[in-house]
Formats: sequence, C-alpha cells, structure tokens
Amino acid sequence: MNGKKLRAGSAVLIAGALALSGCAGGSGDSSDGGGGDVTLTFWHNSTTGPGKAYWEDTAAAFEEANPGVTVEIQSIQNEEMDGKLQTALNSGDAPDIFMARGGGKLADIVKAGQVMDLTDGITDASKQALGGVLSAFEIDGKNYGMPTSVLPSGIFYAGDLFEAAGITTPPATIDELETADTALKESGVAPIAVGAKDAWPAAHWYYNFALRACTKDVMDAAADSRSFDDPCWLKAGEDLQSFLETEPFNEGFLTTPAQQGAGSSAGLVANHQAAMELMGAWNPGVIASLTPDEQPLADLLWFPFPEVPGGDGEPGAMMGGVDGYSCWVNAPKECVDFLNFMVEKANQEAYAEAFVTLPASQEAQGVVTDPSLQEVLKAYNDAPYVVVWLDTLYGQNIGNALNVAVVDMFAGKGDAQAIVDAVNAAAAKS
Repeated sequence: MNGKKLRAGSAVLIAGALALSGCAGGSGDSSDGGGGDVTLTFWHNSTTGPGKAYWEDTAAAFEEANPGVTVEIQSIQNEEMDGKLQTALNSGDAPDIFMARGGGKLADIVKAGQVMDLTDGITDASKQALGGVLSAFEIDGKNYGMPTSVLPSGIFYAGDLFEAAGITTPPATIDELETADTALKESGVAPIAVGAKDAWPAAHWYYNFALRACTKDVMDAAADSRSFDDPCWLKAGEDLQSFLETEPFNEGFLTTPAQQGAGSSAGLVANHQAAMELMGAWNPGVIASLTPDEQPLADLLWFPFPEVPGGDGEPGAMMGGVDGYSCWVNAPKECVDFLNFMVEKANQEAYAEAFVTLPASQEAQGVVTDPSLQEVLKAYNDAPYVVVWLDTLYGQNIGNALNVAVVDMFAGKGDAQAIVDAVNAAAAKS
C-alpha cells in the first residue's frame, strides 16, 4: 500500500471505525527515566470480541516490557466517540491515548493545542514500516498521530445472495448497480443495507457520488475552503437523489443503526437479510462479529463504488481514511513509546487479524487473507488517488451539517441544493 495516495489537501486524512470513551483523563505524569510509576489512560471502541482482547493483550505486553507503566483501558460504542472526546478535550482532562481524526478534525485540535507533536518521537523503525501512511497525520510539516490501519471504502456484498439472484459479475456502473438491486429484490432480500440512524453511513453515499462528480483538484481545494462552490457538488446530490428514487435500501433504513446488533446494517449483511453495504475496510471484522457463529462471513466479497456517467472524477478514485491514535498534549512521554509499540510488525499482524482489516504497516500486510480485503487492496493499489471522508475533511461542525443534510434527503425532507446550502452556511459560521 502506498500511503502517499491518501490525500485531501494539506491535512490529508484519517477516519474511523474506532471510538473513544471514559471519564478519567490523562495522568500528566512521566517517569522521565527516574523509575517512577506512570499511568496511561487509553480510549478505544472495541467493546467485545477479538478487538477488545487485542487491546488488552497489547497493553499487557507493553506493561511487561515497561515496568512501572500501567495502561488503563476504557472502551465505548463507536457513535459516541466524537462527543465524548470533545468534552474531555474541552475540560482539559483528556485521555493520554485517543483516536484522532485527520483533515479538518485533526487540524482543529492541533490549532487548539490539545494534541502532542510526535514528530521527533516516531522511531526510524516505525517510519520504515509505515512509509507514506504517516502523512495521514501530518499538519504543517509536523506529525500528530500514529496510523494503525488503512481503510479504503467500497461495497461489501454476499456472494451467495448475488448468485441466487442471477448476478454473475459485480456492478461496475451505477446503472448496473440499479439493475442488480432489482434482481435482488425479486429474489427476496434487501439489495443494500444502510444505517442511516447514525447519519454518517448515509452521508457516505453522497461522498462517493461527489468523488465521481468532482475532480481531484476540486476535492483538494475543499480541504482549504471547506465550501461547496463548484457545480459538481450539486451534481453529486442530484445523482444521489436519482439513485434514492429507485428505493435500493432496506426497509426502515432511517432507524437502522450501522454496527450495533443483528438488526444493524452490518448485521443485515451478516445474516443474509441484505446483500450489500457501502462501508470502509473495517467492515469484514464488524460483519464477522454479527454472524450467528461470530466468524467471518464465508461469502463476503467487495467491489469499488460504481462509476457514474457525466462526472469529472477520475475512474478508479476511492474514498477512504486511516485509523490511528494520538497523544494528548499533556500525556506522559511513555504515550509516544506506546504508539511506536503498537505498530511493531507482530502487533500490526495481530491487529489486522483481530479486526479483520488492513494494517497500516507495510511489513504486516502478508497476514491479509480475507478475500474481500484482498480485493480492496488491489483496487487501492490501482487507484489514482484516495480522498478523505468529507465530514473528516471539513471538521466536526461543518461535517455534522453535511451529514444531517444528506440524511434529510434520505428522509425526503431535503434536496441536492439543500446539501450545498447547509455546508456553505456552516462554513460561513466557522
């Protein structure tokens, strides 16, 4: 994986499937070589299963290698991440280690002086293993985070359901996707699951239509302007509206969560009640946790977001992000040691296996055996560029306005112009 492809203006990107939680802030203490005890507070979102066990094992291994250091782990469901972290940062009592967003979200907390500059603390071994993916956390030439996984997005699908519906090849264009949707409906399953209750999964449909409608230059410029001035943003909304009119989604999609339980959008795919879901490369692990035997879905496959006629985006371009972790500005120096530790080859291999995802370390990619993720890797390596999730690119306030406007369209309460207006109005207030 060439991490230098991950870009969207000066802040580049990071996105997420991981989340943060808890009430205890950072310790603010450091041994400084003096042998004193140090406690690191660490927030993540792996509340059950192999992911939760991975972080417990990694923390224990770090403690064993660093006597006197204790890692206190807290976890919470993904959708509560942004609010809890922002509250903790605003209070001046944040966790020492936390999931950070790139783009405008990362730039905002850097500007507020709430995140540690890691530039001089990242080891040569980490730099070599991660390569260009490190640039995902770079702001104004300095690094503020350590990547753990690379997460291009696309459409995950159940191959058995496609076969039962007579679909022999994955859709390459939006017209072909609509044809496949019709065949899937006739076979008795929902064509596409979407967790619109959580807003961002619905908004990702707009992001990808924008990826097809807008040039890379326009999307890069948006990283700085945070506005939708080019006509392509309106076209993206119009293309999405036309797609919505074909009724491609599961019944009750407006009240469907994304990743929580068998009735979530991921759960519908996991239990063969829906055939597809547009999601990032963390999805195989989420789906695996929701199958009846909590094992990877045997027939899970993947294809890129279809091409859309009339757009200016380069064919093969992808939307995506990077997961990683940052240190609170007042965290002990051992926080940086922990970040370097988590990207060592053995830990990155275990991470990829536990989460069924793509590791950030190029040295660890040999463990990726999931067929759907192998397809993601191939498309990623062939992609001319990868653009960050738009809500990450714009920062929390503007991103929230964008996501809400898209959900309003899904609910029949807004149109393409309303999406453009909502972003520009939020940008004017920022």
